Amino acid sequence: MKKLFLGLAVAAGSLAFAQETKTTPTVTTVNNQKDPIRFGIKGGGNAASFNDQDVSLNNQKLGFHAGVFVNIPLSQKLSLQPEVLYNQLGSKSVLSSTDVTNGSTTVKTKNDYSTTLNYVSVPLMLQMRPTKNFYIEAGPEFSYFINGKNKGESRVESTTAGVTSTTTTSVSETIDKDDIKKFNVGLGLGVGYDITHNLGINARYVNSLTNIETNSPKGDDALTNRVFQLGLNYKF
Repeated sequence: MKKLFLGLAVAAGSLAFAQETKTTPTVTTVNNQKDPIRFGIKGGGNAASFNDQDVSLNNQKLGFHAGVFVNIPLSQKLSLQPEVLYNQLGSKSVLSSTDVTNGSTTVKTKNDYSTTLNYVSVPLMLQMRPTKNFYIEAGPEFSYFINGKNKGESRVESTTAGVTSTTTTSVSETIDKDDIKKFNVGLGLGVGYDITHNLGINARYVNSLTNIETNSPKGDDALTNRVFQLGLNYKF
């Protein structure tokens, strides 16, 4: 019996030794190296309005943004992107719009009013990449008011027997800088996609957190900017 147990022990030991010699450990190499810091330029269109307006195409003041940025990788998935932009905000309102037909004549009248506010904006975006080319971003935006304009326009279009005549009257005034607060703080949220190693596309929504008026009446809600931006960026 002892010889039987001894034989089984020797056989089991030989099998275990043979199994160990056949097993080769797998070494996985993980690349934790961060991407380098990169500089770039960006620009695109703005569709801006005030918070007290309904969200519609008629209330969108079209403008643009343009500037420079630096992308600072914190890890393989996270990066910090400070930017300096020239940024056009504001709003547009259709005060009245009529369409009247009298006999063979149709008269269309439209009165609108727009405000343009020009800022130097400094967004500070934290970007997270679920995939290599796609990222989401969020962060504060600090803006400094430069100047602005108010503009009103009245357009009358008269059509008789297929012949149309148009009359346009417009007025424009420079906004008093004392009426607008110099500094504005907002919060941005966006997404982006790198089309190539250098070229990318970005969409961002920014909503102000501070009242832009210096002398707003007591009891009135704060007036804030909001803007949707769509643009291209190029990294060197």
